[in-house]
Amino acid sequence: MSSSELTGQRILLIDGHAMAFRAFFALPADRFTDGRGQSTNAVYGFTRMMFNVVASEQPTHVVVAFDLPGGTFRDRIYEQYKGGRDATPEAFHGQIGLIQQVLDALGIVWLTVPDYEADDIIATLAARAAAQEGEALIVTSDRDAIQLVDERVTLLQPVKGVTEMRRMDPAAVMEKYQLAPARYPDLAALVGESADNLPGVPGVGPKTAAKWIQKYGDLEGVLEHAEEIAGKAGQSLRENIDGVRRNRLMNAAVTDLELPVDASAFTLGRGDRTAALAVFDELAFGDTTRRDLPDLFFPEGAAAPEPLAGQEVPADLPIAGAEDLRALLAAAPFELALDVADDVRGGALLGIATTGRRGVLALEQLDQDASSALAEVLDSAELVHVADVPAVRVWLRAQGYELTAPVRDLALEAFVLRPGARSYDAESLAHDLLGTVLDPRPRRPTPATLKKETAEARAEHLAVASARLADSAAALLPVAAHLDAAQEEEPWTRPLLEQLEVPLQRVLETLHERGIAIDRPTLDQLKDEFDGFVAQARREAGAIVGEEVNLASPKQLQAVLFETLALPKTRKIASGYSTDAESLIDLRDSLPPESSGHAFLSWLLRFREMSKLTGYVSGLDAATDGTGRVHTTFQQTAAATGRLASTEPNLQNIPVRTAEGRRLRGVFAAGDGYEALLTADYSQIEMRIMAHLSEDAGLIEAFRSGEDLHRFVASRVFSVAPEDVDAAMRSKTKAVSYGLAYGLSAFGLARQLRISQAEATALRDGYFERFGGVRDYLRASVDRARETGYTETILGRRRYLPDLRSDNRQRRENAERVALNSPIQGSAADIIKLAMLAVESRMREAGLGSRMLLQVHDELVVEVAPGELEQVREIVVDGMDGAYELSVPLEVGVGIGRTWLDAAH
Repeated sequence: MSSSELTGQRILLIDGHAMAFRAFFALPADRFTDGRGQSTNAVYGFTRMMFNVVASEQPTHVVVAFDLPGGTFRDRIYEQYKGGRDATPEAFHGQIGLIQQVLDALGIVWLTVPDYEADDIIATLAARAAAQEGEALIVTSDRDAIQLVDERVTLLQPVKGVTEMRRMDPAAVMEKYQLAPARYPDLAALVGESADNLPGVPGVGPKTAAKWIQKYGDLEGVLEHAEEIAGKAGQSLRENIDGVRRNRLMNAAVTDLELPVDASAFTLGRGDRTAALAVFDELAFGDTTRRDLPDLFFPEGAAAPEPLAGQEVPADLPIAGAEDLRALLAAAPFELALDVADDVRGGALLGIATTGRRGVLALEQLDQDASSALAEVLDSAELVHVADVPAVRVWLRAQGYELTAPVRDLALEAFVLRPGARSYDAESLAHDLLGTVLDPRPRRPTPATLKKETAEARAEHLAVASARLADSAAALLPVAAHLDAAQEEEPWTRPLLEQLEVPLQRVLETLHERGIAIDRPTLDQLKDEFDGFVAQARREAGAIVGEEVNLASPKQLQAVLFETLALPKTRKIASGYSTDAESLIDLRDSLPPESSGHAFLSWLLRFREMSKLTGYVSGLDAATDGTGRVHTTFQQTAAATGRLASTEPNLQNIPVRTAEGRRLRGVFAAGDGYEALLTADYSQIEMRIMAHLSEDAGLIEAFRSGEDLHRFVASRVFSVAPEDVDAAMRSKTKAVSYGLAYGLSAFGLARQLRISQAEATALRDGYFERFGGVRDYLRASVDRARETGYTETILGRRRYLPDLRSDNRQRRENAERVALNSPIQGSAADIIKLAMLAVESRMREAGLGSRMLLQVHDELVVEVAPGELEQVREIVVDGMDGAYELSVPLEVGVGIGRTWLDAAH
């Protein structure tokens, strides 16, 4: 590195591991994933931190330093260095590699040096920048960096996650520690550093240490005068002088490393925007990440890609009335692309495009003539291309229009081709399939901002939003052409679309329109009862500790649990100790049942359970329409396995594991003019599919014999007669059976059954010994998927898994679990969809008044008209039983009652 390359420059130095860990603990891992099982919370938080610091500090150079596994020279000095740290959380694994991918795309150099820490790399570069009359900014939570602070080196120390930084210059260090930065290592040697497992002098805190250093000049002065220091603190110092000297040796910054990269590579502005956006999409980051990406990362003059980059931009055509609308649609063939948006300034906006032309309609501003012209278009177009037909149709209906022309759902087609994408809206389809980049979505203004906005500013913002919507509509036409070509190359998609997904889509729209009736008196009664249970839990928990406690506040709970009640600490997190459900259940079960801690935790868990049920009740109350019915929306593209999802409200997630939860199903009832609800579900469909796919003789025998499956399996695994299988044996083998079908590891099985991992492994191995066909099938599934690149369901639905060959262990193992469970879960989803088509078709052919209302994974709910019960039962059972022929029989259970709860079976 030449001596002039950092002269007069401003270099930003980031401690990669330190900031990644802070980001990990600041953001919940379960809310940030890439859609393939890899957690990305640390990556997201780190990336946002990078954006903020680069935008605010405007550096000229940036370097990120990382630690290497395997220890450093400091571990040879002191074997217990950094000992006692908790094991790295499983969800953190793999995220450092992903952060490094982000840095590569942004053109940011990241460095590691064998036998040294990231701190040493940072110290070397900071010292060189200062020596060359440059400026260094250090971003780290490691207090050892304080010693580097001087007039040219500033420490940005995170104080809240990775979003808020404390600026530590020499004056700030002096104010906080009463010492110059160069003397901080002396103070740290006396006080110790718990994070590094470096014990200090017992009874000596920062104030005492600073007083000694001020009096005697530095650490050596303190040690030379140790005999003069009176009291217990002085005696403690004399007894721990060797440890103090060791600490000072350990915390000394290394400033003379020979780094492997020329400093010219550290220059900010060497990134590749296209590569960066591709990485963000791979990580499933949202639109705000794209919008907030600072231009400083990229070469000067390298502006963001133009909308619709790489393809011909259709001509804009302002649409003000009927004449403009008809002009837009004058081209032949009469095919359209539509996209919709609700804008805070323009209201309901409809983006509309034909080949070579595009425009936007502000529906609230259309006069009668233009409105009639639009209605005519939506009825007479030869074909309309949209992303998410049901959503667009519902949106148009809310505006007073019906989309009755033939329609093509590009989102559904893209989903069948490549399930598991981040999104299937028009913008995502254009980007993922064509590489088209739209301008990032603008931030939603606050009401206060809108109130102050001038008419000119409002018009300008609306013009930007309209242009973006026109772009997304126009992009759908080339997307359609791309999907045509893709389906030609992968002909297995056509039968799935034409015979299953497209026909089912209309059925799902019909289910949405029908809704399901709500028993209002029962709903109101449950609300009162659940509110009472919540109040009781809050009251009883408060009585145990002698004060009112906000049970919804993690901060207050930590104080009560670990200070007032002095309970054993749970898993360490950034804000203290975990109060999540799993941690609290483990903690409660470890305590004596008669203890106050056990009682408090029981009431706390009761409070959470009942609060959740109260939330369900309130959600149903809000979602009930004027006719007393709730209309859920079934999503076909939400789950990569092909399973349907229910939203707004979610009726597939009504809790049934507790008595109170099951009572919620009593709220759903047969509506006026109907006599009952009929429920029908498949018995153990995943295990029947497992038997069919694995061809395991033992499982097939179990199903064909008609015995209880899990009792049969337990008798083989535990080598006892079926009649000697107890409840624990049956429960364990049931967990193994379903765990294998869902790709559950031995660790996950142990957690679920609350047994040791060794016992879980032995249980799984015993299962495989008795059911070798299952073992062989599961192994072959992964091997075959690794060879072909995809898994398949019984209907030929594919799921591509490129991560099966990934160098990232976390991603590879996640892909292997997906390869195990996708064929089974996906096949179950295919079969229930076939059953839905059969039941709906036969009931219509029979001219019945009864109607199907819901699908809940392997269950159908039907509203039965008077006098049609037996005919409906026969149609439903035959339709489900005959949906697909497996090598073992499909078994359908039926229940009937006035409510969904009464119809349980």
